[in-house]
Amino acid sequence: MCCSYAFKRWRKTVNIGGINIGKVKTEQIKHLGKDLMTRFPGKFTTSFDENKRLVDGFTRGTTTRVRNKVAGYITRTNALAQAGSDDDSDLDESEMAE
Repeated sequence: MCCSYAFKRWRKTVNIGGINIGKVKTEQIKHLGKDLMTRFPGKFTTSFDENKRLVDGFTRGTTTRVRNKVAGYITRTNALAQAGSDDDSDLDESEMAE
């Protein structure tokens, strides 16, 4: 019984109504990531390794696991923002061609 509880507690996906909806980041990770992105705008990219080094330099005393989670959150946020802006620019060019 102890092992099944530990598995349920540390599972990576959330199950709502029998549907797994993906990984969940804690509020601490999101808050730290957003704080770093606002304090250092333009420094972070879509490269996880580069973001990992930057997060390590900006935050002292965090564990490796927290550093990697924050860097992953920042990388994912930047990639989604970049993909969203690329889609918008494609729409503008197609509208101008007509």
